[in-house]
Formats: sequence, structure tokens, C-alpha cells
Amino acid sequence: MNETLLQISYKAADDKHAEDIVVLNMQGISLLADYFIICHGNSDRQVQAIAREIQEKAEENGYEVKRVEGLDSARWVLVDLGDVVAHVFHKDERGFYNLERLWGDAPQLEVPGNE
Repeated sequence: MNETLLQISYKAADDKHAEDIVVLNMQGISLLADYFIICHGNSDRQVQAIAREIQEKAEENGYEVKRVEGLDSARWVLVDLGDVVAHVFHKDERGFYNLERLWGDAPQLEVPGNE
């Protein structure tokens, strides 16, 4: 099976033990991306490792990484893959920004093959 960018990104986050991974279907809601992946790590190093893994796995599978922001501070790292944008938070920041509530009209998805 040819894995999609969403599946690759989700699996990369999961492989680095990202916590509470949520996928929002942003199609028809946001012009920024079709999907948001929101997750968190428990330390600066874990946040950086999750973001790097998402970036590396996307590139290994032929997808372009448009930009990565916030990697040095590791409080909220944004990995822009075009159709998929991954938001990797430090656990202390996730509740503060609460993107799930901000984008509450976006349906949450189960990622096939990752249940």
C-alpha cells in the first residue's frame, strides 16, 4: 500500500512517542492545509525529535518540506508539508494554545493503518 503524507507524518510522530495525536480534517475550513496533525512531547528534546522525524520521513518518501518553524525553542514546532501541517507542542504549551478548540468545527479523523 502506498502510504499517504498524512499516514507517514502520523506514523513518524507516533514512532517518537508523541502524545495525544489528533488529526483534524481542514478541507473546506482552512486554506492553509488539508490536514492538521496536533501532538505533544514531554521535553524540549522529545519535541525536537518528533518534528525532525516527521520532516525526515516526509523527505524520504519524496515529499517536500516547505518550512519548519520553532525547532530551536521547542515550545511549538510547525512542520509545513503543504497539504499536511504538523503542530508539535511541548506539553506545557499545548493546553495554552488549544488548537483543537480553536479549530473546533474541523472533524477529527482516525488515520487508516495507525489504529
